[in-house]
Amino acid sequence: MDIISQLQEQVNQIAGLTFNTFGTLQRDAPSARLSQNYPEPPPNPTEDAASFPEQPKQMSAALVKAAKQFDALVAALPLSEGGEEAQLKRIAELQAENDAVGQELQRQLEAAVVSMVAERELKLVQELFGQTTDNCLNLKKPD
Repeated sequence: MDIISQLQEQVNQIAGLTFNTFGTLQRDAPSARLSQNYPEPPPNPTEDAASFPEQPKQMSAALVKAAKQFDALVAALPLSEGGEEAQLKRIAELQAENDAVGQELQRQLEAAVVSMVAERELKLVQELFGQTTDNCLNLKKPD
């Protein structure tokens, strides 16, 4: 797998961990009273209420680990040589090469279409020639 695919995979993993972390915190966090004017919230009916203080630490550690792996992948990216101007020049060269290849493919496509048309015309001429020779051999007048 190339480095860009690995980076995308790591971003997806971080997004999944973040999503699961927020969902778990919303689901399992104990209720809090917003104001003295409100009644005491009902207790949270989670089975693992005793292990809740450990969950955020574990999830945070997983997020930090995934972020560090992402940073390591970014650090493994090849450095651009020559800066932005060199990159723009290389992009222009690649675009010119792409255009040249595209034009060659277009010429080949047009040649293939012409060849197909020529083959159809050749078959038609051969068919007409066959009919003409049959008519001449049979001494028939053309239709």
